[in-house]
Amino acid sequence: MEATSIKLYSLDYSNSKTYFTGIVFIIGNLIFPQLCHLIPQGGIIFLPIYFFTLVGAFKYGWKVGLLTGIFSVLFNSLFFGMPLPEALPAIIIKSVLLAFAAGIVANYFKRISIPLLLLVVLSYQLVGTFAEWFIIRDLKVAIQDFQMGIPGMSLQVFGGFLFVKYLIRK
Repeated sequence: MEATSIKLYSLDYSNSKTYFTGIVFIIGNLIFPQLCHLIPQGGIIFLPIYFFTLVGAFKYGWKVGLLTGIFSVLFNSLFFGMPLPEALPAIIIKSVLLAFAAGIVANYFKRISIPLLLLVVLSYQLVGTFAEWFIIRDLKVAIQDFQMGIPGMSLQVFGGFLFVKYLIRK
């Protein structure tokens, strides 16, 4: 799976397409976690709350990613009780880091590849893990994504690549 030049956007908050696109990805981030939670510990294993944040930020820019990441986390907690309120700060921080990392990498390289997505996922997870450790003061909980979430990070990298490259054509 080589690097591929694709049409990437950097939507602005003054553009109504930003909000429409954000709503579409927020809905994806509401549905996908619910499907993953049908599997025992599916949320911890597959890290589904981040998937459409990654896709939205990489394809449409960090502003769409930021809308998607923040509102999908809050709406999931409000409507479905997951993530739990005490986990919200760390998950929102990771979502914000993901939105910025994906948007910046996509804008800088103007292409998509597995190594670029791996860079994005590892960067938000590493920085986010330190932020989570600082917040909760429990290293074991903070490194949980690296203990159980490798399938989810792999899904973000490979699934994100396929989704952006093949499913989102415009």
